[in-house]
Amino acid sequence: MRALADSEIVSRVDRKPRVAIVHEWLTTFAGSESVLREILALFPQADLFTLVDFLSDQDRARIFGKRAKTSFIQHLPFARRRYRGYLPLMPFAIEQFDLSGYDLVISSHHAVAKGVLTGPDQLHICYCHTPIRYAWDLQHEYLAQAGFSRGLRSVIARLMLHYIRMWDIRTAAGVDYFVSNSHFIARRIRKVYGRDATVIHAPIDLTRFELRAQKEDFYLAASRMVPYKRIDLIVKAFAAMPTRRLVVIGDGPEFANIKRHAGANVTMLGFQPDSVLIDHMQRARAFIFAAQEDLGLMPLEAQACGTPVIAFRKGGALETVIGLDDAAGRAPTGIFFEAQNEAAIAEAVTLFERDGGKISPESCRRNAERFDIGRFRAAFLEFVNAARGSAGAA
Repeated sequence: MRALADSEIVSRVDRKPRVAIVHEWLTTFAGSESVLREILALFPQADLFTLVDFLSDQDRARIFGKRAKTSFIQHLPFARRRYRGYLPLMPFAIEQFDLSGYDLVISSHHAVAKGVLTGPDQLHICYCHTPIRYAWDLQHEYLAQAGFSRGLRSVIARLMLHYIRMWDIRTAAGVDYFVSNSHFIARRIRKVYGRDATVIHAPIDLTRFELRAQKEDFYLAASRMVPYKRIDLIVKAFAAMPTRRLVVIGDGPEFANIKRHAGANVTMLGFQPDSVLIDHMQRARAFIFAAQEDLGLMPLEAQACGTPVIAFRKGGALETVIGLDDAAGRAPTGIFFEAQNEAAIAEAVTLFERDGGKISPESCRRNAERFDIGRFRAAFLEFVNAARGSAGAA
């Protein structure tokens, strides 16, 4: 086969490809949607595909008004609120998108998006937020939290997740290149799919956050109220520390259960607009983060406001928060606790109140700047162009 000259490769890379971007679902604007937004900014001509699209007008504006081509799940009963219940249908649904007319397919994946069908002359790049958590290493935790540890429902759920795992492994072969949002997820990709992934950290928009050095006497937790975020542990920990104030922002299926554990010193505000969330981030003494997260953008957003983070020492937080005991001697931006329980959180809060003066708002802001959207866009576009160049050369 004739080798391509450098000029031919450049010509092919510079030609605008026909691009399809595949995202699981659009129901709210959260961490994976912030990555989707930046990919859409790089490829504004792209067509967008999702299983369901129920974005509000306000959230849609954040993805430049883009509307997605949806699957048949969009039209099933109760899909707006209970789309996750259609998980058994999602592998089949994602395979029904006809992407044969596109040169470049970019999947934004944390459940089934990478399972779209592509051909040998199409380039498929998967930005992987995580392999589907509840089907792999977190299966037992999810089943326990959902009350599916025993009985017929447990058997049915486990059989379904077994099928999902087999499908998930098979469809990994259809991806040409994996990109991960953290080194933690790159290790999970290697474990699950046996594939290497290039790490391009998920971004935050620093222009939305202003540093505030003066803090007030309350702690902040903010998240969707779902089990793996472990907001329940934070609330229980502060309920046992009645002299310390905690504000909790966020809504979700676990809200009522968590609120039952809140003492008089815990204020649960439910869902709040970004302006209110950012205002609390700027004023809070510290941001509390108890999840084993893939990366975790909210701790970065808090640091962008100059606010230290008290975080569980596992997962993506190890890449976004610099502890007091940092081996490289970098300026600290937070404190870690070692276990997901109330006692460990309370101990970390006590340590923060003793040694938190070593953490400066300026250090927090500088750390957050490593994850700015400009750096993400440059790194991701460079990766895509290199991958297209390699595909052209082949």
